[in-house]
Amino acid sequence: MTTKPLVAILSGAGVSTDSGIPDYRGPNGLWRRDPEAEKLVTYEYYMSDPEIRRRSWLMRRESRALHAEPNAAHRAVAELERSGVPVRVITQNVDGLHQLAGLSARKVLELHGTAREVVCTKCPARGSMEDALARVDAGEDDPPCLECGSVLKPATVMFGEPLDPVVLGEAVAITKACQVFIAVGTSLQVQPAAGLAGVAADHGARLVIVNAEPTPYDEIADEVVREPIGTALPELLRGLSG
Repeated sequence: MTTKPLVAILSGAGVSTDSGIPDYRGPNGLWRRDPEAEKLVTYEYYMSDPEIRRRSWLMRRESRALHAEPNAAHRAVAELERSGVPVRVITQNVDGLHQLAGLSARKVLELHGTAREVVCTKCPARGSMEDALARVDAGEDDPPCLECGSVLKPATVMFGEPLDPVVLGEAVAITKACQVFIAVGTSLQVQPAAGLAGVAADHGARLVIVNAEPTPYDEIADEVVREPIGTALPELLRGLSG
């Protein structure tokens, strides 16, 4: 009996655009359309300016991320796991759609945290984003931590914040151990996540890149796919589950 290869999938914003969540750096990305929006997710600005926090809460209230549904790409990853192939997802996304599609939460590493929860910037308190947004709807411009009264922020990694070293360490370990590494919907321009593609190739994994735009790692990839992710990824993963 042959052992099925460990498949690591690095997923970026392009995986969730079919779910109605815009990417940040693409031709129509949020940062290109509204450079001021970047301040709303920059830790230094967020912590020092109550007006930035107020605008950030309004932005989150209007965000489609919490109401988005998994698309064909998310479902294909969950189906690959159900077929018995060992799968680990390392995601740059904060939308939780891999888990909503049915992938075991313990098999998803969220490099940039989750937009579905909030954390206190001073004490260990953690809560749901929905509850925090309900407080905004009820009239709180900048809802403080209910435990200690300090500033609340989304449980996402903002610009200017380090990644969780434990999560990053696990991501590197999986990348070194996998036989197939698929980078999908990511520009592979933001370190340290982008560097995982190089680590995978260095450790002998088959490197596949599925992205609309060229990436800095295309030349070392075993395969580069420029087709739409919603059709290309399911087809690719079906080939691995056979």
